[in-house]
Amino acid sequence: MHVDLTKGEVNTHLKNLAIPASIGFFFHTMYNITDTYFAGLISTQSLSALSVTFAIFFMIVAVGAGMSEAVTSIVGNFLGESKRAHARNSAINAILLASVLGVFITIVGLSLSSKLLMFIGVSGGYLVESLAYIDTVIYGAIFFVLSFFINSILNALGDTVSFRNVLVVGFFINIVLDAWFTLGGFGLEPMGVFGIALATVIIEMLGMLYLFYRLSKTPLLRRMRIFRLDLSIYKNIITHGTAPSLNLVLMAVGVYLVTYFIAPFGKEAVAAYGVGMRIEQIVLLPIIGINIAVLAIVSQNSGAKKYNRIRDSISSAIKISAVISIVGVISVLYGAEFMMGLFSHDSLVVEMGSLYLRISILILFAYAIIFIHIALLQGIKQTKFIFYISILRQLLIPMIIFWIFAFYKLDLEAYWWGIFFINLSAAIFSRMYSFSKLRVLSST
Repeated sequence: MHVDLTKGEVNTHLKNLAIPASIGFFFHTMYNITDTYFAGLISTQSLSALSVTFAIFFMIVAVGAGMSEAVTSIVGNFLGESKRAHARNSAINAILLASVLGVFITIVGLSLSSKLLMFIGVSGGYLVESLAYIDTVIYGAIFFVLSFFINSILNALGDTVSFRNVLVVGFFINIVLDAWFTLGGFGLEPMGVFGIALATVIIEMLGMLYLFYRLSKTPLLRRMRIFRLDLSIYKNIITHGTAPSLNLVLMAVGVYLVTYFIAPFGKEAVAAYGVGMRIEQIVLLPIIGINIAVLAIVSQNSGAKKYNRIRDSISSAIKISAVISIVGVISVLYGAEFMMGLFSHDSLVVEMGSLYLRISILILFAYAIIFIHIALLQGIKQTKFIFYISILRQLLIPMIIFWIFAFYKLDLEAYWWGIFFINLSAAIFSRMYSFSKLRVLSST
């Protein structure tokens, strides 16, 4: 199915694309929440093991997700220009690139995982448990990357429902597998965090196969006999995908950097940060759905040179995000302790995590601004700024600020406020820059 996003009401397209995507990502986040819950049942160290490896896990996801967003933009632009053959050939070449990229990530990931963990002070049984989780996930990297690429093609076609189905079904399967693998039973001994990782890889493989089946039913794969290897497509994907990939990788580096600086506060601080981020993800879900919808709408309308529709979609997305942000802020401010208590009975973890949530939730709308305008830049193929703002937001400024905090031995709350001000500044600059680029583009 191909939905023409260059016609019809922008608000209707936003709703039709964002709601299924948000529902899907709700279950995806609940999937991660399930993992966190079962890790918490094992021990605080197991909970911390998932938290301390989150940055490495996110790096795997980041490379695949970032490159796949370029595929949505490229295929979407071809569809907007009514160049179906180009869209079809780009899609097939993209799937081949995803396979190679998945193998590459596995090789690099396995060679670096232990070094990255030891650098931030993970050792002994803590290190063994952390590696049991992350190395297993790294072996399944190819399934993650293929899923992202195939879904990006479906998104360009206007299909966000298939991925929603994968995430919903995957969530329920994960509950069963997590319980079985971590607690044991039916002939299996308890596997601990290794079981959580194994369940993740199995479900990701099944999801990838379903998405490929759905794509095979679309016009883009029905005529594979016309496929030809085209290195210019790989160059195009890499050129336009490098900036968003680096943006996401730098987000992972940012998480790793925060973990490095808060690790001296103990495993409880690391666990609190990990749980807090997962709760934060739940609140961000509707905004992530809007981000996906904006990218698809902007990509097709950019190809059709309908810049007024692009402005309308951004304006509508911001208004909707503002309402969502108000609801999210109120919910977290009043329910932080309860939310943290669902995942840990350690009072110190709950206290540290609640403080993080109450500060981070105040910039929920800033995150929305960043996501929406990054989607705008990706859709109009103006991605250089994404890399620059990420370097500043995720790496350079945090390194400077957090080093000063560490030098003066400030308490944990200072780091949470540091994250607050860094992202608030990034939101302001993102909006100013992206609209300046759109004005230039629409005037040509």
